[in-house]
Amino acid sequence: MSVEEIEIAISQLTAKDLAQLIAWFENYHAQMWGEQIEEDLEAGRLDTLLAEVGKEHEAGLSRPL
Repeated sequence: MSVEEIEIAISQLTAKDLAQLIAWFENYHAQMWGEQIEEDLEAGRLDTLLAEVGKEHEAGLSRPL
């Protein structure tokens, strides 16, 4: 199925079905993002950034959430 076909199908959804699709897609996107972060962490691609954040925290440049 092409993106164009998906767009056409989405444009034909009822408001209720569209809301359900949006909720599903937001959840799916968040899951994919989480998996990408985990993959990046395991591969060490965030080590430099995490070290920088750690230094800033130790220097008192952060505060609790």
